[in-house]
Amino acid sequence: MVVSKFFDLLMVMLFCGLMIGVNGLSMDYYMMRRCPFAEIIVRNKVTSALQDDPTLAAPLLRLHFHDCFVQGCDGSVLLDSTKDNTAEKDSPANLSLRGYELIDDIKDELENQCPGVVSCADILAMTARDAVFLAGGPFYPIQNGRRDGRRSKIEDTRSLPPPFFNSTELINLFGNLGFSVRDMVALSGAHTIGVARCSSFKARLSNFDSTHDMDPSMNVNLAKALSRTCAAGDRAEQPLDPSRNTFDNAYFIALQQRAGVLFSDQSLFSSPRTRPIVNDYAMNEAMFAMDFQLAMQKMSFLNVKEGYAGEVRQNCRRIN
Repeated sequence: MVVSKFFDLLMVMLFCGLMIGVNGLSMDYYMMRRCPFAEIIVRNKVTSALQDDPTLAAPLLRLHFHDCFVQGCDGSVLLDSTKDNTAEKDSPANLSLRGYELIDDIKDELENQCPGVVSCADILAMTARDAVFLAGGPFYPIQNGRRDGRRSKIEDTRSLPPPFFNSTELINLFGNLGFSVRDMVALSGAHTIGVARCSSFKARLSNFDSTHDMDPSMNVNLAKALSRTCAAGDRAEQPLDPSRNTFDNAYFIALQQRAGVLFSDQSLFSSPRTRPIVNDYAMNEAMFAMDFQLAMQKMSFLNVKEGYAGEVRQNCRRIN
């Protein structure tokens, strides 16, 4: 296992080495800006938070994903609404997000150590990476230097993939952002940690379509479990796979068993185009880990802002 992890890390470092300088980011960005302990500060804060609450790993990963998929990786998901603007975080798609207080705590410590240097967008990228690793997933180096955006509007969250998309719709949405089909399936594997609310899957339980009351892609046991969850209301939570706090390949094994909680997840096994990738990851956890970290690297470069196109916020909840 140690040799496998080392090999995975070595391969990712090679990948990163080939991409140093992309969009002005670099591996030693904060070393060069007199904030050499930035990543250590972030990692220590995330480690402490997950020791207190292991369920926080998934929300930290989700914050980074929801940030990058809306106007790029620019920390816009962290901005609070104002009297004149409803921000991304108040979109229905983002109301279940959490972890904002930890990001604030990390930002305060970094501002004490190196004022005006570390962006909120980079904090999101680092906390997601550390959360994955601490949950049992791969560790991957990331490049830093993202600037924080000044725009956060609820209407922009329409670019987030909804839980009712099928595999073709997911392929098109991710493809428009430069992701391959394999990238998309690997990133979907982030659902190996965390939970989903009843509101995101209850449409599978009744009046599913003109010929089925329940979604036929679910197995009977899952249908019963989801029904029990939804009996407690729309905010009731269902683990996305049996090992909700452990980053592994159980999510893909669940898809093979027709036990994917979200319709969008189960569609990956239903589709002939994505089923072979699901089978690959269900059989080979190391392959999933490698593909996931490379896809996360790619995601972290989405529409990165540089120079005067962005800023380094003093407070992640508001622009300077």
